[in-house]
Formats: sequence, C-alpha cells, structure tokens
Amino acid sequence: MKRLLILLIIIISFFILIYFNDRRFWEIQSIDTTKYSRDLAREKLNDDSFNEIIEFQVKQIALARASHIAISTPYDAEFAPYLVRWVGVARKNNLNVWFRGNLSGWEGWFEYPEITKSEHAEAIAKFLVENQLLFMDGDIFDPCPECENGALGDPRHTGKLNEYREFLKDEHQKISETFTSLGKDVLIAHSMNADVAKLVMNQDTTKKLGGMVTIDHYVADSGKFLSDIREIERISGGDILIGEFGVPIPDIHGELDESGQSAFIKQTLDILSAQSYVKGVNYWTGFGGSSSLWRDDFSEKSAVDVVEKYYKPDIILLIFSTPAGHFFKSVVGYSPD
Repeated sequence: MKRLLILLIIIISFFILIYFNDRRFWEIQSIDTTKYSRDLAREKLNDDSFNEIIEFQVKQIALARASHIAISTPYDAEFAPYLVRWVGVARKNNLNVWFRGNLSGWEGWFEYPEITKSEHAEAIAKFLVENQLLFMDGDIFDPCPECENGALGDPRHTGKLNEYREFLKDEHQKISETFTSLGKDVLIAHSMNADVAKLVMNQDTTKKLGGMVTIDHYVADSGKFLSDIREIERISGGDILIGEFGVPIPDIHGELDESGQSAFIKQTLDILSAQSYVKGVNYWTGFGGSSSLWRDDFSEKSAVDVVEKYYKPDIILLIFSTPAGHFFKSVVGYSPD
C-alpha cells in the first residue's frame, strides 16, 4: 500500500510538472520606460552616449522576465530615430514592444501645436506604414494612451460620450485595417483612466475595440483595485489589460519605503494573478519616478524580485494561484513566499 501511494504521488507530481512547466500568469508582462523613452526623447535624440543607458535598462527589464517593454516615444517624425534605438535594443533582448507613445500635438508635448481627431487618425495610419519595420507579431500598439487627456477632451466633463466612443471605434478600425494590410499581428490597445473606462466601455464599444479594456489605474489599496476591475469587466463584458500600475504615487499611497512598495506590489499581483479575465500587466515604471523598480543609481530595489517572481512564477506559486490553491490558503492561512 505504501509503495502504491508513493508511486501515485510520483505520477501526480510528474503531470503537475508537465502542466505548469513554462506557464505564467499573464500573456502580457511588461515594464514601462516612459521617464526615459518619452520624457528625454528630444534631449537625448542625438546623444549616442545615451545608448549605453538604453541598453542597460532594456537588459534589466528582460532579466526581470518581462515579455514586453513599454516604450512611450512620440510617433512624430522628429523622434523616429530615438524610437528606432529603443526598439532595436528591445529586439536584441528578445522582447516584444508595447508602443505607448502618441502624436505630440494631441496633448501638446514638446510644444507641438494641437491637432484634431481627424488629423490624429490620418497621421497614426501614416506613421504605421512609414515605420512598419518597427513592428513584429506579438507587439501591442496604443495610438493614444489616456486619450481623454488630449484634444478631444474627457467625456466625463465634455458630455460628448457618443463622439468619444465613435472616435475610438473609427480609429481602432483604421489601425486594424492598416496592420492587416502590412501583414502584422499586433494587438491594439486603448488605455484610459479606470473611471473613464466605466463610462465609455459598454459592451458594444468593447466588442468593437477587440474585446479588451485597457486601464491605467492607481488606488490606495489592492482591494479597491480588485473591485474596480471587476466592475469594469462586468460593464464591458471584455478582458482587462492593466496599462499602468505602480506604487507609490505619493498623493495616493503616501510615502512608502521600499519594503512597503514591495508588499503593496506583491499583494496586488497576487490578486491580479487569480483573475482569469486579466490578460496582462504593465508595471509603471522601471526607471525614474516614485514608483520605479530601480533606484536613481540604477541599482535594484527589492520590488524587482517581487515582480520577477510573478512574471516567471515557480510551480508552487502557480499552483496556489488556482481556485484550489486559494481555497487551501483561506483554510489554513498559508501563502507561499
């Protein structure tokens, strides 16, 4: 009987190893570079010495087991050489790219003049055609991150909800047709503030935007984060992609130290890993800003290990993310570390 039990355990363990081998929580696991890939785009545009910093940051993001790197360089022709540098290094490190730039005129970046919604759609399609070699299958393209902050205005304040929805739908269709014509399998994302998503993303809009709702979300506790994404999933009927999540943002989270940052990230990623409708996470940011994973001197914070653990989870963590694992944790009060 004892030998039979041992044999049964070995067989079960074997199948568990096969099932969980090389699995991960999310299809999209990203780390953001906005503070360097966008904010310094003009300053470092012609600075070849900056390549060393780009290469270091991208390599560290790859080592943290990300599948994607979020690059926010503007889509204007002026910044194309800078974008090419970032994307080239990403490919060298076997990373897909989450393009999270925009045309500078939408929000007035770098003193660009304001553009209209029709000018935006046409210029984005032109950018895709002229820069088609930048894209590869598995990438993500956001034509207008947090579009509510730009020329069209926030539908919560303008009252132009239908106009806003139609703009997103029309632009999504145009971009989708362009990528199809280029033979590129690229996911189109439309990130927005969670409160905007609750208003805008009804089931019809979500369906016409590819069945995905992308939200940039910062709240004071993980429980609120979960309740918000559950509400959006219910309203939209779509999957959820986390376009931005990071701590601490001092106005929201207070002045967390590094251990507090790690604890908050762990708690939130633990919750997100249990939601089957959450298809991806972009941590904001890797370098620069209060929520960064690396310090200003580029040394690692303890939060890097936390993110890496969820981006490439070990078998025991994967098992405990299943419904049975969560039930066991709730009964015995055990959480794998």
